[in-house]
Amino acid sequence: MTNHTIGVTGATGAVGGRVAARLARLGVAQRLIVRDINRAPEYPGSTAAMATYEDTSDFERACRGVDTLFLVPATESENRIDVHLSAVDGALKAGVSRIVYLSFLGAGPASTFTFARTHFFTEAHIRSTGLTYTFLRSSLYLDLLPAWVSDRGEVRGPAGEGRVAWVSRDDIADVAAAVLADPVAAAVSEDATHDVTGPEALSMAETAEKLGALTGRSIRYVPETPQEAMEARLAEGMPLWEAEGRVSSYTAIAANELDVVASTVQKLTGHPAQSIEGFLRRHPSAMSHVFC
Repeated sequence: MTNHTIGVTGATGAVGGRVAARLARLGVAQRLIVRDINRAPEYPGSTAAMATYEDTSDFERACRGVDTLFLVPATESENRIDVHLSAVDGALKAGVSRIVYLSFLGAGPASTFTFARTHFFTEAHIRSTGLTYTFLRSSLYLDLLPAWVSDRGEVRGPAGEGRVAWVSRDDIADVAAAVLADPVAAAVSEDATHDVTGPEALSMAETAEKLGALTGRSIRYVPETPQEAMEARLAEGMPLWEAEGRVSSYTAIAANELDVVASTVQKLTGHPAQSIEGFLRRHPSAMSHVFC
């Protein structure tokens, strides 16, 4: 186990908070970097610092004394690349020696999923700094799958017959904690990219069918064309960049860019990745909003 201080961004959030809790159980010294100091969790051996990614100087101060930084992506926005680069630059100036960045599956400059392009350019910038790095490229979050289902029991979008291996935030946090704190896991992950996925790849129709069978509710996938999907989301009042991101998550599935099942969770944590069945057992009310 490392004796260095690990910086954890997003420590009040869904993934960063899980990672911080796991590191605390391991007795790791942490610097919890948060936007609101009053919400920072309190753990033995941890300190908290308030900073935003956008303010390079503040982020630099928050990272001083940190050896390894777990960098959670900022909330999606039009300028998210600039926000990420600012944070990376601050970490570099602070003397951080290693960054573990939570990226996205298949991140590339021409990824169909527009938000994945942001991750690619963030990865490229981290590489350019010369810092040691580990990129954890996660699949779509299993935890957010219920939000893809309307209260009428419909999943609408242009996903075609493509497949995706939904991954739980708990599994992502377990992998991140192992890579951050375990020297064996760290040794196999330095300057490496790991895909982090669930145990099986399913089409959207298969996903809906499984959700319905497990919950006893009527849930179905309703295919849309990309144009229909864009028009529907713009009509909801989404800004164009966000609508493009939401729709392209479906078209990325259709393009088979997310049809990946990796063994990373098992390899780095020693337990199998959580399935949809396992997730619903842990979260039995996840689909309670569906009234069918």
